[in-house]
Amino acid sequence: MIHTSLINILINVGQFLEQNKRQTWSLSSNNTVKQAIQLMADRNIGCVLVNDGDKLLGVFTERDYARKVILMGKHSHDTQLHEVMSRELVTVSPEFKIADCMKLMTEKKVRHLPVQDNGKNVGVISIGDVVNLMIDEQKYLIEQLQKYIVN
Repeated sequence: MIHTSLINILINVGQFLEQNKRQTWSLSSNNTVKQAIQLMADRNIGCVLVNDGDKLLGVFTERDYARKVILMGKHSHDTQLHEVMSRELVTVSPEFKIADCMKLMTEKKVRHLPVQDNGKNVGVISIGDVVNLMIDEQKYLIEQLQKYIVN
C-alpha cells in the first residue's frame, strides 16, 4: 500500500490543484502596482497573474515590487503592472509532475509557476507548495525507516 504522502510527490500539478482548490488571482496589465499589492496582502499570496483578457502576459510578484518599484524609485499608486511585471514566463501544464517543479524552479530561479491548459490559466503552484509536499514526503519516509529498523 502506498501512503498518501508518496502519492503527493508523484502526482501531477493538475491533481495538486484539484486537491487544494485554491482560487487563482489575476489583474489586467493596466491595473496599478498598489492594486496588485493590496490584492496580494488581502489574499495572503505572493504573486498575481497579469492578463489581457484570457491571455497571460506576465506575473507580478513581491520580488518584482522590491526590485522594480521600490529600488527604482517608482510609486505604486501610479505605476501600472505592464511596466514592472515579469514577462519571461516559466509555465507548466497540469500534467507536469510535482517532483519536477522543484528542479524547474531552481533552474529558472522562479518561485511561482503559472499552470496553463491549452492556453488557459488554471492555477499557480508556488515553491512553498512544492517544499511542503517534499517535507511531508521526507517525514513519511523517515517514519517508515524507523518502523523498519524497530521491527
